[in-house]
Amino acid sequence: MKFKSKAALIPYLFWIALFVIAPIGLIAYYSLLDLNGDFTLANYKNFFTSAYLTMTLTSFWYAFLITFFTLLISYPTAYFLTKTKHKQLWLMLIIIPSWINLLLKTYAFIGIFGLSGPVNAMIEVFGFDPTQILFTDFSFIFVAVYIFIPFMIIPIFNALDEMNPSLIYAARDLGASAFTTFRRVIFPLTIEGVKSGIQVTFIPALSLFMITRLIAGNKVITLGTAIEQQFLVAQNWGMGSTIAVFLILIMFASMLFTRTKKKGGRA
Repeated sequence: MKFKSKAALIPYLFWIALFVIAPIGLIAYYSLLDLNGDFTLANYKNFFTSAYLTMTLTSFWYAFLITFFTLLISYPTAYFLTKTKHKQLWLMLIIIPSWINLLLKTYAFIGIFGLSGPVNAMIEVFGFDPTQILFTDFSFIFVAVYIFIPFMIIPIFNALDEMNPSLIYAARDLGASAFTTFRRVIFPLTIEGVKSGIQVTFIPALSLFMITRLIAGNKVITLGTAIEQQFLVAQNWGMGSTIAVFLILIMFASMLFTRTKKKGGRA
């Protein structure tokens, strides 16, 4: 019986070794090479210069803003979804846009925010001159938040939907206000869903590069943008791999910080 259970793990272990461990190993290997293919630690030394450290802090700042605004919109949305009659239908309608190709959605926002787009047309209706919305921090954060909202809503919705409503009724019967009930009952019981939502938002937000190029016009430089430029523009695979190594380490640290804890018993 034990042999069968171990044999069932072989395909999974093969998949992990081939598509997770091997790529990370290759990235770590290339990070130790210079432009001539010789062994060097200069790439790691260069990463700790002011330029790359500033870029890393910038990536953290934008990822934090994207995650914050996504959570700010997603939590109340998920909460009200659980109170609707056809909540699964409404949830599906929110998820469906995530099936559309990311590049298509990005180009759609280029048209929406363009000088001849509907947003500026609405601005002109109120007597104001058209303004350049594209290639700004606002447009970058707005589009990123729109893209990540479904991924934040799903785990929070599941956590809220599985919560025992009698706990809320008990808190209200004991005299707790709506805010106190949320702070002491609802939010603590759904914190694991929030952590999962933060994981699937903050970690990808650190490595965005398509949106930064098309929406922000490369005015926003993140770790993902730097990796793309090092590989495709500078052709410096060693430096690009070094940035990727630190990005992977940051992602693992974020996963450990926001990891969910399985608890025994029923809520």
